Amino acid sequence: MPTTSYSKPVIGSTGKTGSWRTFDPKIDLDECNRCRTCWLHCPEAVISLDDDGTPHIDYDYCKGCGICSQVCPKKCIEMVRPETEEVES
Repeated sequence: MPTTSYSKPVIGSTGKTGSWRTFDPKIDLDECNRCRTCWLHCPEAVISLDDDGTPHIDYDYCKGCGICSQVCPKKCIEMVRPETEEVES
């Protein structure tokens, strides 16, 4: 009987993004209900979850595709251009 091989997502399966990502997903953690939908749908598996289900994005590998933003039922993930981000002082 042939062996079946299954594919599963791994962190950064296509490499680091470097400086070419156009948009960054930003999560409003005050609005997030920890449903894990973004984590489930991320094609690069760059969203990790804390013990309480809080999502965190690994920007080294995020491609900025926006799928997490589109599937979020609370619409608490916004895709922003890096140069428009507020700089904390």
